[in-house]
Amino acid sequence: MSQPAVQPVPKTLNAAAQATLDAWHAMLDSGNMDDLDGLFADEVVFRSPVAHTPYPGRTATTLVLRTVNTVFEDFEYHRSFATDDGASVVLEFSANVSGKALKGIDMIRFNADGKIVEFEVMVRPATGLQALGAAMGAKLGDKIGLLKAGA
Repeated sequence: MSQPAVQPVPKTLNAAAQATLDAWHAMLDSGNMDDLDGLFADEVVFRSPVAHTPYPGRTATTLVLRTVNTVFEDFEYHRSFATDDGASVVLEFSANVSGKALKGIDMIRFNADGKIVEFEVMVRPATGLQALGAAMGAKLGDKIGLLKAGA
């Protein structure tokens, strides 16, 4: 007689992190990013798919995420995966940039208060990544120095 299949227990975020993630989704749905800065811990780091050096600080992270929200077209999250400790989530997304389709993931880590301490993005294919880099570079232009300084 065979044993019944064990169903995996779904992993979920802790309550504070889930509240922050819910606020992030609400901002994306509404297009209103006015309270975006409040989602981040002071020591937040943004890791871009097109830059080797991470961007430290709330100002830089807010600037990048506000800007990418104006670059992405048809942005949509598809799936999410939480870590065992409930302090991190991976969100799979798709979007278009300048006529190029792309897929990607946002890897977000939260502190004990539910504030985002790390936001890392990975994107494929190379043509989508290149279009994203060009569009972000055109929008941010002279602000790249601010991003690297975290100012």
